[in-house]
Amino acid sequence: MKKLMKIFVALICSLGLVSVAYSAQPEENKPQKKKQAPTAQHAPQPTTGHVTGAGAGPKKTSMGAYEGKKGQTSVGASQGQKGKKGQTPIEASQVQTGKAAKGGKVTGPGKAGEAATATTTGKTAAAGTAKAGKPLKAQKFNLPKQPNTAKAPPVKFQPNKHIEGSQNWQGQQYTVFRNYKSEWHDQNWWHSHHSNIVFVFGAPYYWNAGYWFPAWGYNPNAYYAWDGPIYGYNHLPPDQVIANAQAALQQQGYYQGEVDGLLGPLTRDAIANYQRDHGLYTTSTIDQPTLRSLGMA
Repeated sequence: MKKLMKIFVALICSLGLVSVAYSAQPEENKPQKKKQAPTAQHAPQPTTGHVTGAGAGPKKTSMGAYEGKKGQTSVGASQGQKGKKGQTPIEASQVQTGKAAKGGKVTGPGKAGEAATATTTGKTAAAGTAKAGKPLKAQKFNLPKQPNTAKAPPVKFQPNKHIEGSQNWQGQQYTVFRNYKSEWHDQNWWHSHHSNIVFVFGAPYYWNAGYWFPAWGYNPNAYYAWDGPIYGYNHLPPDQVIANAQAALQQQGYYQGEVDGLLGPLTRDAIANYQRDHGLYTTSTIDQPTLRSLGMA
């Protein structure tokens, strides 16, 4: 009996030990599950912005973390800094360039070319205006009754004399100079061919094709300081035309002599210098292009 009791007790103890061992196994696994849970929790933590991983969620990228903090992507931040109103860097640059262009400091390549062209055109137009001269009102000068022959010596008549160099002056405005030749006729002839004849310092001038010409022979002793055409304007006689031209040349610093209405050497030199400076044919006399350039015609 004692042996049976010992065996029975041993069996019961063995069963108890097995039961305890069986029941103890799940208890051992529970801490392992608890330990793995934190590991599982740590797995998504890199997606919060500290570490970027392949298993990161689509919403919690590093850019997304920046979006969560700033409400914009890194590109958006760049746009916000440069455009300040959701503009791209190119748009921001365009806005800045546009503002500078409005201020006149920066312009695009096309506008710079246009400005250069406008500036060039403006300067050319201004030069043309200066060349043409300001409109001058015709004046009536109180001129001497007798010419100063010391300053403007008389010229002598030369039959069929042509104006030197006139064959090189091209254009209809210079036709009168190319065709001019000195003619000697009496009073009757001049009156029969020209109805408009005026006298300056006792010398007759006839009107033809917009110019005054010396009427050689009308008065054999007539005084002429210049043998050639003198452009007429505003119905002025030759001496008043010359006086107005002298005054205009004085204003521009070309003529330093007296306003005497004589087309003497000083006046002709002043006209020639003005014509050379302004790209005109050097006629050394009062022609239409010169008066127009002076602003008189």
